[in-house]
Amino acid sequence: MFLWISEYFNCKLKILYFIPYRIIFSLLTSFFINLFIIPKLIFYFHKSKKYQIIRKNGPINHILKKNTPTMGGILIIFSILISIFLYCDLFDIDIWYIILILVGYGLIGFLDDYKKIRYKNSCGLKILWKFFLLSTIAVLIIYIINHNNYSNNIQISIPFYSIVSYKFNYLYIFLSYLVIVGTSNAVNLTDGLDGLAIMPIIFLSCALGLISFFSSNIYFCQIMNVVFLKNASELVILCSAIIGSGLGFLWFNAHPSQIFMGDVGSLPLGGSLGVIAILLHQEFLLFFLGGIFVIETISVILQVIYFKITKKRIFKMSPIHHHYEIKGVSESLIIVRFWIISLLLLFIAIVSLRVHINVS
Repeated sequence: MFLWISEYFNCKLKILYFIPYRIIFSLLTSFFINLFIIPKLIFYFHKSKKYQIIRKNGPINHILKKNTPTMGGILIIFSILISIFLYCDLFDIDIWYIILILVGYGLIGFLDDYKKIRYKNSCGLKILWKFFLLSTIAVLIIYIINHNNYSNNIQISIPFYSIVSYKFNYLYIFLSYLVIVGTSNAVNLTDGLDGLAIMPIIFLSCALGLISFFSSNIYFCQIMNVVFLKNASELVILCSAIIGSGLGFLWFNAHPSQIFMGDVGSLPLGGSLGVIAILLHQEFLLFFLGGIFVIETISVILQVIYFKITKKRIFKMSPIHHHYEIKGVSESLIIVRFWIISLLLLFIAIVSLRVHINVS
C-alpha cells in the first residue's frame, strides 16, 4: 500500500522501495501487532471462557492446560496480512497466492476451532470435510500458479544434486498438492506443546526468506544453485512478516503458554510456507527445511500402519513429542531439543543448495 501511495503522490515514502527497509518494517509491524493486541485477546477469551479443548486420550499432564485460551492464530494471520498490505508490492501475483491460502485455510481452521469450543469436544470438523476443503483450495492455487507460468516445463531444485527441468503433468500437480496440504497438516500435528510449532515455523520462514533473496539475484543464483525468479524479493518481505508475527506470538506461547494458536493458525501458516516453497521451486528442499514437521508426520503414519498390522504400537503415543512426554521427559526439554533439531536440519538444507553429489 505504501508503494502505491508513494508512487501516486511522488513523495518521500519512496524510501520504502528499498527492500531492506521493507523487510525490517514488515517484521516489526507484525511483531508489535501481536505484542500489543494478544494480551487483549487473552483477556477476552478468559472473560468469555473460550478455552482449548483437551483430548481425553492425550497425556495426563495436559489437563493443566484446560483453562488456556486458543485461536491465537487469528491475530497471527491478521498481523501477517496487515504487513503484506502495507509493505508488499500488491501488483505481484505471487503475493495474492499467499493471501488466498492464509485467508482460505484460516477460515477452515477457524471453523474447526469454533466447533471444538462450541460443542466442547476435540473433534471439530469431520476429517473428510476438512481434507475436502483444504484440498479444494490447494488444487485451485496450484492451477492458478501453473496457468500463470505460461510454460509446460517446470524447474525444480533437487537437494545435493542440481536444478532439473520437469514437464508439467499430473505427477507434479500431486507433488504440489502434497507440499501444500501435507505441510499444513504437519504443522497442525506438531502444534501440541507450548511453542513447539511456532519456532520451527520461524526458522523455516528465515530459510525461505534467504532463498527468496538468492533467487531474486542472478549472481547469487549461480553461486547457490537456485532458480532465478525476478520478483522473488517480494517473498522476502512476506517471510519477514511471518517471522515477526511468529516472534510476537512466541512471546505469549512460550512454556508455560498463555495462549495457543489453534487450527486457525497452524493450517494457514503451514499452507503458506508450502506455497512459498512451490513458488521458489524448492518443493523437495522443504522436506529438509521443515524436517521436524516431517518427523512428526511420519511418526503418526508409522503408528497407524503398524497398529493396523500388528495391533501393537511403536510409540507410546503419536505424534512423537507425546511419546517423550509419557516417558517422563519434561515439556520444556522436548521443545528446546526439537527446536535444535529443526535448526540443524535447516543448516543441512541450506548447505545442500551448494553441495552436489555426483550420481552419474
